[in-house]
Amino acid sequence: MARTLVVKATAGSDSPERCAQAFTVAATAVASGVDVSLWLTGESSWFALPGRAEEFDLPHSAPLAELLHVILSSGRVTLCTQCAARREITESDVLPGVRIAGAAVFVEESVADGAQALVY
Repeated sequence: MARTLVVKATAGSDSPERCAQAFTVAATAVASGVDVSLWLTGESSWFALPGRAEEFDLPHSAPLAELLHVILSSGRVTLCTQCAARREITESDVLPGVRIAGAAVFVEESVADGAQALVY
């Protein structure tokens, strides 16, 4: 049975190391052939918007925009419904390939057979 890695990023520029860790782990897993679902919540929600990942900078870390591109190319990226609403982000605002979904979908993915969830 194939394993799925569900990564929830809760931090953005407010906690750059934690944010970069989530994206790095998700991108590394994708590059390793793992089925990956990255969830953007809290301050990481902003990275669902065009150009925002390019603004992120953390010394000695891979560029966030490149990590996000890797994840979008072979994995799934989801923006939390409530987080999007609080920031007035709509489906027409997000990068191609990013979906908006809520807690029920996160729970479904996280408890599926063969799934492993990590929260950063």
